[in-house]
Amino acid sequence: MNGTSMRTHIIGTGAAIPSVVKTNSDFGLHRFYDRNGHVLPDPPEVIARKFEAITGIRERRYAPEHVLASDLAAEAASAALENACLDRETLDFLLVAHNFGDVRKHTIQTDMVPPLSCRVKQSLGILRPDCVAFDVVIGCPGWIQGLMQADLMIRAGEARRGLVIGAETLSRVIDPYDRDSMIFADGAGAVVLEGRALGEQRGILASKAVTYVRDEVYYLSLGRSYFPESDARIRYIKMEGRKIYEFSLQHVPGAMKAAFDRCGRPIQDLKKIFIHQANEKMDEAIVARFFALYDSPVPPDIMPMNIHDLGNSSVATIPTLYHQVVTENWQGHALQPGDLILFASVGAGMHVNALVYGV
Repeated sequence: MNGTSMRTHIIGTGAAIPSVVKTNSDFGLHRFYDRNGHVLPDPPEVIARKFEAITGIRERRYAPEHVLASDLAAEAASAALENACLDRETLDFLLVAHNFGDVRKHTIQTDMVPPLSCRVKQSLGILRPDCVAFDVVIGCPGWIQGLMQADLMIRAGEARRGLVIGAETLSRVIDPYDRDSMIFADGAGAVVLEGRALGEQRGILASKAVTYVRDEVYYLSLGRSYFPESDARIRYIKMEGRKIYEFSLQHVPGAMKAAFDRCGRPIQDLKKIFIHQANEKMDEAIVARFFALYDSPVPPDIMPMNIHDLGNSSVATIPTLYHQVVTENWQGHALQPGDLILFASVGAGMHVNALVYGV
């Protein structure tokens, strides 16, 4: 197989959307604290209302107690394989993007040994040793970074087809006394990739990734609970929300432009942007700044979103949303052969990446 003559195509999609629904009103009985251990002055229902106005999140999904991130990953992968009508023993690689591994309910302990990819490969019953399984831990941009890694393998001639999965159970690592915990959710999304002969501009066309670590490295990290009497040894996910917002508006549009310019197409050809579902207002502002770099208004219906119903499931947001659009025409969004789309994400690191794909 001559890798240089191949282009990477998505030939199947799948998702695992957990069954437990947690609405904003469910946080009405919570008591929220600030980072100094002081009770926030607003009642919980007011905090939840303000939260929805900023993020767009009305509800989110949590995995049932017995379900792990690797279980969600296997479910999404199995659906993607069925969608692709592909024999799983023909896969050359299986890649799982995540942040915390498997975290069992009530334990707050991450588990990545063995890697989630190996657990998923076993769950899928794939016996072929030449199907190499590995994990990517690079924050919320992990699934896009997985696509980029897979594309390199395929174009280099090292692989022909494989799975790229994003899976996370953030509900297991949130501090219930921190209002930011309302953002996070669980889920998994997956795609089957295949290298095909070069032809018209379809498949993965271009990408760009950057990492900022000077002042930005701990914008997302682990820290103690905001509850004053909590055990300081137990760590939960924490974020500098305002700093992340400002960082994203400053750096994500440029990375998106760098990726899109590499594909050599006019901005008018771009049909959809699938951006990490982190915060509705932030995503809208990023997309507006991206089009401003081309002196162009934001086209209508350019950005499908599912954050209102599914929350922020980190690496799972984009593949889940993409699956919903291509299989369900999610909220009226649809794709046609030949459409040009852009994936983009930002997250812990701080990492930013973007990828151009021809449907």
